[in-house]
Amino acid sequence: MGGWEGGIRVPGILRWPGVLPADALIKEPTSLMDIYPTVVHLAGGRLPQDRVIDGRNLMPLLQGSAQHSEHEFMFHYCGVYLHAVQWHQKDSGAVWKAHYITPVFQPEGAGTCYGRGICPCIGEGVTHHDPPLLFDLSRDPSEVKPLTPGTEPLFDTVIRRIESALQEHRRTLTPVPHQLSGHNNMWKPWLQPCCGIFPFCWCDKESGNPHPAL
Repeated sequence: MGGWEGGIRVPGILRWPGVLPADALIKEPTSLMDIYPTVVHLAGGRLPQDRVIDGRNLMPLLQGSAQHSEHEFMFHYCGVYLHAVQWHQKDSGAVWKAHYITPVFQPEGAGTCYGRGICPCIGEGVTHHDPPLLFDLSRDPSEVKPLTPGTEPLFDTVIRRIESALQEHRRTLTPVPHQLSGHNNMWKPWLQPCCGIFPFCWCDKESGNPHPAL
């Protein structure tokens, strides 16, 4: 899906009786990256100070002491390639999304890449947009009506602000080994805890001993 909302806008359900209010509905942008700083906060830990942490502690939002997410910009990647940027404009409530790269759906209009099995992140199977495709998600959450300078007076202003945030974001990035490579995604039996006799690595959760059936 690349940066399209169909692959990003998914519900999250949390339950913690006595801590989180029941039946609360939060429509603010959050990310799986927020889990790490939230867990560190709950454990009484301290986030590393030698790097930029993109996630945010969710507890104020979940408990109702904060009404808005700390995320102003969300950067949506396909693998290591940035496809889209979302800007949650706090003063107006508008949510803008700029797409720099989009996958070529197969067949056209299908909403995914049936012909390939999985949408590519780069190469011949994607389209580059200059200027980027711009949507106002607060009015068009399905992203079916791309805006233009002729239909949106704020088009150039929004694109410039997103471009500025994108450049600032890229300055915080540090090259690291590619964790999504084929080698790193290959099953490595020697890294798997094994209580039984390989390949029957099934352990009893209570005792840590091999399962009786083995």
